[in-house]
Amino acid sequence: MPSPKRRPGRAAPPRRGPTERVKTDRSLRAERKKTDDARKVNRAKAEQAADGVLGQARSMADAVLTASRSKADRVSARPRGSEATRVVAVERARADRVLSRTRAIADGDLRGIRLHEAAALVELLVHERAATDADLLTERARSDAALAHRDDFLGIVAHDVRNLLNGVVLNLEVMRAGGVGPGDRGGVAADRIRRAVARMTRLIGDLVDITSINAGKLSMDRSAVDAGALLAEAVDTFLPAAEEKGTALSVRVPAAPVDAEIDRGRILQVLANLISNALKFTPGGGTVSAGVDAGRANLRFWVDDTGPGIPAAMRKAVFERFRQVGGNDRRGQGLGLYISKCIVDAHGGRIWAETGPDGGTRVQFTIPRRSPRRRRTSRDVNRRRAGTRRADRA
Repeated sequence: MPSPKRRPGRAAPPRRGPTERVKTDRSLRAERKKTDDARKVNRAKAEQAADGVLGQARSMADAVLTASRSKADRVSARPRGSEATRVVAVERARADRVLSRTRAIADGDLRGIRLHEAAALVELLVHERAATDADLLTERARSDAALAHRDDFLGIVAHDVRNLLNGVVLNLEVMRAGGVGPGDRGGVAADRIRRAVARMTRLIGDLVDITSINAGKLSMDRSAVDAGALLAEAVDTFLPAAEEKGTALSVRVPAAPVDAEIDRGRILQVLANLISNALKFTPGGGTVSAGVDAGRANLRFWVDDTGPGIPAAMRKAVFERFRQVGGNDRRGQGLGLYISKCIVDAHGGRIWAETGPDGGTRVQFTIPRRSPRRRRTSRDVNRRRAGTRRADRA
């Protein structure tokens, strides 16, 4: 199904999740913190080992000194309290004080050396990280320029290819008007070409949407919509495809209108992606159902199928770009669910997959019924009061 045409209107900024660049910066900060922590631990261990070696050397020196003094005392064997003993004690006390001062000076010098080395290491890290950041900014500038050229090229190609596809569709209609019936071989071939053109147009729309998402320019044009009628319209579009495959397609909507302020074309695009996927992976004879529930603040859309289901480990991954349940699956490009998630995120909602009530898969999303209003500030109130006073004076 081709992507719905966009109506001109005021574009609201999308609510985007973390971009690849933000993720890169977070990873870089995390790796730097790990490196700093590891460096601190290694430095502390090295200093502790050095202190242990120094303490052991001093203990051995003290033991040697004590042993030599004891030996000297035994050799002299002078009576206690004699003048010579007193002189020896004074000399030993002076030597101990000198040794203590020498060790204190050595310890101070060691601490100074360690502080100097730590400061030098920090300064070196600052310079290295500044160089790394400069290289990163340069690479990002080059990447931005390359992406800008790619986006321009993709926009030109998409525009030209769409014009060519419109020409193909127009000529098909001319062939049908000229006598090619739906039942003969020419009509069958024309229908096949029409379906191929529709798939190509949809793929081009997906690629353009991916470019807009990457550039942060996925616009939202909110308007008053009946959500139940919107879902019924999406289901009605796929009824011929479901009948051709032999799959029962049903819809459940509330009896009363469900008013909401949403982007009609974008939500229709999400519903088309979900219903198309459900029909794609549901074998003939299965069932696909869609519905919408209305709360006071939110809408909940859901699409159930009786297909093989999605493994629990893949239920988050299928909403990433180019990710599919089967690695060798060639029934799509893996873009539909990613675009759907970005559209739902831009509406301030959430989308997820789970096991359906009858087996298979249920994909559902919730979005607010009203667009978020900007919170009024004191400046807004003052401006409103000033405008009222001016109107009164007039």
